[in-house]
Amino acid sequence: MLEVGLNAPEFKLEDKDGNLVNLSDFKNKKVVLYFYPRDNTPGCTKQACSFRDNYEEFKSKDIVVIGISKDSVRSHINFAQKHDLPFILLSDPELEAIKAYNVWQEKKLYGKVSMGVVRTTYIIDENGMIEKVYDKVKTDKNVGEVLEYLG
Repeated sequence: MLEVGLNAPEFKLEDKDGNLVNLSDFKNKKVVLYFYPRDNTPGCTKQACSFRDNYEEFKSKDIVVIGISKDSVRSHINFAQKHDLPFILLSDPELEAIKAYNVWQEKKLYGKVSMGVVRTTYIIDENGMIEKVYDKVKTDKNVGEVLEYLG
């Protein structure tokens, strides 16, 4: 994981509407940047819906919410429509941001070892610095922890 106090790596990724989005587009705003393994899986859906259900609170605090996975733009379109997700979803099939944020790691599932996205949430401050890191995120607790931290 990247550590608190480091500059958040810049990225340029496509959103579900085909627009290129850079982290620097949100200079002077706080950003909640969360990395998740895959659209439409139980844990990822639970986490995304929790961000959706609390989105107005983030918006009222002028905080940008961005989810990133290696899924395609088409997958993100379907995921966002199916679950009425109002925040930004970015597609990173080349693992550009995923590797820059050090969330592409070895994982074990049922004794099988493979590489994949480790569920991680970063809070990035208005100056583009990493303010807080949540690693080994629990999907049912993450949004509550983030909102509690942001006060």
